[in-house]
Amino acid sequence: MKVNKIYCENCLDTMGMMPDNFVDLTVTSPPYDNLRTYTGEMVWSENVWQEIIKGLYRVTKDGGVVVWIVGDATINGSETGTSFKQALFFKEIGFNLHDTMIYDKDSFQKPNHNRYWACFEYMFVFSKDTKPKTANMIKDRLNSQRGKRVTSKTIRNADGTTEKRKPVIISDYGKRKNIWVYSCGYGKGTTDKIAYKHPATFPEQLANDHIISWSNKGDLVYDPFMGSGTTAKMAILNKRNYIGSEISQEYVDIAEKRIEG
Repeated sequence: MKVNKIYCENCLDTMGMMPDNFVDLTVTSPPYDNLRTYTGEMVWSENVWQEIIKGLYRVTKDGGVVVWIVGDATINGSETGTSFKQALFFKEIGFNLHDTMIYDKDSFQKPNHNRYWACFEYMFVFSKDTKPKTANMIKDRLNSQRGKRVTSKTIRNADGTTEKRKPVIISDYGKRKNIWVYSCGYGKGTTDKIAYKHPATFPEQLANDHIISWSNKGDLVYDPFMGSGTTAKMAILNKRNYIGSEISQEYVDIAEKRIEG
């Protein structure tokens, strides 16, 4: 099938054209719990997302990664828990739950009077069958003890023996934590005004950071719910190939304009 293309169709049809073990990385945010109204949207249900997850398992390479960005609706005072059901289903069919990450955003949903402000979504990072084959850890957390020389310390091995560590110098920056904070909205999440014709655009930097973390140049990045084209745009900027599925021609047009621009 042709890469570097957005297919205007159901993602199950797109994945049906893919051979087994084809995709290096999927970065997506599905239309969870029908929290938004999308043009041309399929009716989101358990039967639908289970088939999509099965399709992702088949087309993902061994050691490939799926980043699944989701939240839960609150209905009759109770969160649905759909995000957890989906995460457990990923594990049930063979994915490893490599990391449960948090997308902390500076916008939030108005709560009921007895609930705190909702300001995050889950970013479940799944790897197929084994640990991720690619893990380029972002190191942008400033170490408080940077430059300090750590002298030898005795450590105990699993078999009970002891040994001394070699002295090390603490680097300026360490790996970031698994709660990632991003600004949302025009001028913050993206400067592409056209993107906001789509009702649920995630920040470009969010897609960027997952793409550089879990893939290498030349790898294939897939988004089964391409929407306004954020995943494709950031794949291109990072010299990755991409494939997208988007059921709405309106949103495909938006995505293609962003990519061309």
